[in-house]
Amino acid sequence: MSLADYLAKNYLTADSKPEKRPKKRKRKDGAQSGLIIADDDALGWGAESNGGDEEDRPLNIDVHSAEFRKTKKNNWQTVGSAAPSSADQAAADAIIAAAAAENQSRVLEDEDAPALDDTGAKMESGAHAGLQTADQVTAQLERKQEAERQRFLAEGMERSGKGTETIYRDASGRIINVAMKRAEARKKAQEEAAKAAAQLEAQKGDVQRVERDKRKEALKEAKFMPVARYADDAELNDEMKEKERWNDPAAQFLTKTKRGKSVTGRPLYAGAFIPNRYGIRPGHRWDGVDRGNGFEKEYFAARNRRRDLKELDYAWQMDE
Repeated sequence: MSLADYLAKNYLTADSKPEKRPKKRKRKDGAQSGLIIADDDALGWGAESNGGDEEDRPLNIDVHSAEFRKTKKNNWQTVGSAAPSSADQAAADAIIAAAAAENQSRVLEDEDAPALDDTGAKMESGAHAGLQTADQVTAQLERKQEAERQRFLAEGMERSGKGTETIYRDASGRIINVAMKRAEARKKAQEEAAKAAAQLEAQKGDVQRVERDKRKEALKEAKFMPVARYADDAELNDEMKEKERWNDPAAQFLTKTKRGKSVTGRPLYAGAFIPNRYGIRPGHRWDGVDRGNGFEKEYFAARNRRRDLKELDYAWQMDE
């Protein structure tokens, strides 16, 4: 049972089936559609009145006409001159800018302009006092700036102070000679360095200085020495013979000995003396009296005792 039958049976009313709306069709009759231009002076008279002139009736324009839709030509009319293109506009702007620049330069350098009286009163800025135009004041300021620049270039670096040495003054206002002060500072530094070197040299002994000089001489002579030195080299043999060794068994057979003088050339003591750990012999003015505290004697005694104990220990181990 359909819904319509059910409602008709129970409620005795039934809705009719909705009618399908017809599709919109393009109206060919242009009388019912279009743009209506009505006169505002119409006093409410409708179109059904047949009387009156044709001018009083509203004008109907069919905008859906085939002629209006098919036309492709622009029917707008241009009033006045045509709008310029981009190239024409750029050319016009360039011409206007050139004309403005020319006018400005003509204002600044106009020969027909009234000459300014330089004898009149001038302000600090360079402009004349009194009533003037803005262009005249600008021209006067630029003229002063150009004159100052030319004068600055003509005077050179000496007048401006560029490249000159700075002048220093003390608290009283006197000029300080920088070159002299620098020379005094260098001289003082050299004196301090020489003093420090002299103090360092004084700390060294005569023997150290002699040995240093000998090493320098040996380095100089090494430039001319051969690389290989053999047993028949007389200079090498003499150098080896001059060396004194305390444990040399053949030292007593040497006939030529250089005793009696130290390395520095000063005479030495020829008699017997107590040995010391540095191997320094007493001078020739020594009276033979030992004024030490006995440390050297105890030092050699302790060293000999330690060596004897070591040898005795080794002998006992060998006996076992």
